Amino acid sequence: MPTRYAHVNIIAADWKRLCTFYEQVFDCEPVSSERDHHGPHIDALTAEPGLRIRGRHMRVPGHGENGPTIEIFTANESAPDTPKKLTHPGFAHLAFEVDDVDSKRIQIKELGGSDYGDLVTIDIPGAGKLTLIYMTDPEGNIVELQKWH
Repeated sequence: MPTRYAHVNIIAADWKRLCTFYEQVFDCEPVSSERDHHGPHIDALTAEPGLRIRGRHMRVPGHGENGPTIEIFTANESAPDTPKKLTHPGFAHLAFEVDDVDSKRIQIKELGGSDYGDLVTIDIPGAGKLTLIYMTDPEGNIVELQKWH
């Protein structure tokens, strides 16, 4: 089998609330059953004895029934959270192409998210005009809304 992208993981304070957010705002769909991982295999996998993680996978739209997912879990032991920044090394944000940036932005705010930066439209030579904004989900994870014109 060739290499295939599978998922990205978000550790959430409240996995159910975050799953609902991604379902309502970005049309992600719950996949399979809720997960409750613990025991010797999780201890060995994570090198964190006693860890218990609960949550589920949410399939991202636009890639069919076998498309990639966002794995949203809550751990019984969470490390201290620090403010997320686009410029920190590592994963920075999730991006979603949407039909209407303004209405999606309002929806995110209604569900507990907020603006991270300002709405901009840029002309990218050879690619076209792009409207985008960085926002945060209810737990501070950065999401990008984008619309190509």
